[in-house]
Amino acid sequence: MNTIGIIGAMPSELADIRNMLDKAEIKRISGFDFYINEYKGKKVINACCGIAKVNAALCTQVLIDNFAPDAIINTGIAGGMNTDVKVCDVVISTEVLPHDLDLHFLNDYPPYCGIFKADEKLIEAAEKICGEFGINSFRGRIVSGEAFISSNEVKAEIQQRLNPYAVDMESAAVGHCCYLNEMPYVSVRCISDNADDEGAMSFDEFEKIAAKRVAEIVLEMCTVL
Repeated sequence: MNTIGIIGAMPSELADIRNMLDKAEIKRISGFDFYINEYKGKKVINACCGIAKVNAALCTQVLIDNFAPDAIINTGIAGGMNTDVKVCDVVISTEVLPHDLDLHFLNDYPPYCGIFKADEKLIEAAEKICGEFGINSFRGRIVSGEAFISSNEVKAEIQQRLNPYAVDMESAAVGHCCYLNEMPYVSVRCISDNADDEGAMSFDEFEKIAAKRVAEIVLEMCTVL
């Protein structure tokens, strides 16, 4: 893989990547700033898409159309949804889907798919780097919706229905867009909170730590792909 796209939702999720990849060429296309760097023999393009699924899908499509990457990595932080997953652990998506949409609408109408599988090679690369860094990681389903989950009751309902490992607001949209474009992708998320009644407090405390951890993983992934 020679060209790798990286998408994060918030500036804080990309700040460490941009600090490590200085002197980027910046191209503004369709309202998104794409930071372009050469990094250890690879072209790495990162963009801040903004929060939630529409922003993520738009940014992913613009990146694909204009830069033709070999793969896309969705990076950032997420809420933990499995009892084994702790704050600052990493969840690597095996598949992504929306938690706030009846999958009937995706399965029975275009694109006739509601669960979007991640690329095995990208999953293995993320696992390998986490192991080398001594970071606890999990393969698992990541679900996305148009809300920050910070309620025990809401969390329990999503857990019972979908059995995810993490919840965020963008992964499903990136996966959906990559599926339609036949583009390899993976979402690599560091857990900043447990998506429960204490979620907002935990997020404020661990956001920067989690974002830095996942940034280092994703950049190292680029060197082994």
